[in-house]
Amino acid sequence: MDNVERPGVGIEVGVGGEVGAEPGWDTGDEHAGTDTEWDREPHPSDSMRTFGAVVQALREHAGLSRAELAAYVGYSKHTVASVELGRRMPDQVFVERAEEVLGNTGALRKAARHLTRSEVGLAAWFRQWARLERKAVSLSTYECRLVPGLLQSEAYACAVFDGTIPVRNDHELEAQLSARMDRQVMMRERPTTPFSFIVEEHVFRRRFAERQVVRELLDHVLDLTAPRNVTFQLVSIEAGLHACLDGPTRILETPEGRWFGYSEGQQNGRLISDRKEMRLLSQRYETLRSQALSPIESRALLERLRGEL
Repeated sequence: MDNVERPGVGIEVGVGGEVGAEPGWDTGDEHAGTDTEWDREPHPSDSMRTFGAVVQALREHAGLSRAELAAYVGYSKHTVASVELGRRMPDQVFVERAEEVLGNTGALRKAARHLTRSEVGLAAWFRQWARLERKAVSLSTYECRLVPGLLQSEAYACAVFDGTIPVRNDHELEAQLSARMDRQVMMRERPTTPFSFIVEEHVFRRRFAERQVVRELLDHVLDLTAPRNVTFQLVSIEAGLHACLDGPTRILETPEGRWFGYSEGQQNGRLISDRKEMRLLSQRYETLRSQALSPIESRALLERLRGEL
């Protein structure tokens, strides 16, 4: 399963690999006065805690209280406290204003480049792929086992995690679900990034819960795949043998024009960077696109499956 972490191996997020949001800038309302649950990171990363400690040290060295720094940078005292405690990802404006107020040494700008969100809930072998995925300029996914993680509804993800072995405690399940849902945010935040999904029809015919919950999953998938930057195709049960029978695969392109792939087994995952191997994976994926139903046919089939429930 994609990115689910296991005792002694790392917390997995379940098939369809889920990851937290991309390292970068928080876009919450900086003038809210208090931090909301949306603003706060569910699992602060070490880099966020370190950055916060640097802000606090520079602030104290400058002889400023949190309230005074807040007034200078135009954010609430609560936001400053959350940044210093590593509970909130600072946005670029905060970094720039704090830099100017606290000596303009360049320390905060440089430290901010290394900020990453927590990866609790992700299997160790999936994390490198997750980091690449956050910056990808295109992302393609073929899945034959489960609904891809980027498209899973919360109830579906819960069902996946509940069924994994070994059994996990509530804290582990919460971390997995949080990572899965956090990773999915990129689908809405990146409207110009091409996302391509090819999924076997039988994946959506699997009954994992009562009818209403299955309907909610199908509605969720239809909603996430509706934007014009998302291509969604189904491989019909009647399609026969095809080009990707070796198993699920993911392919992405980085801003630098490099191509990477990812494949996963029962207890491991493999990041693929070899150009010859990537050329082969790309050829297989493109061939499968021609063998799958068209996006219009695929959407119609999914709507028909929903209507049958």
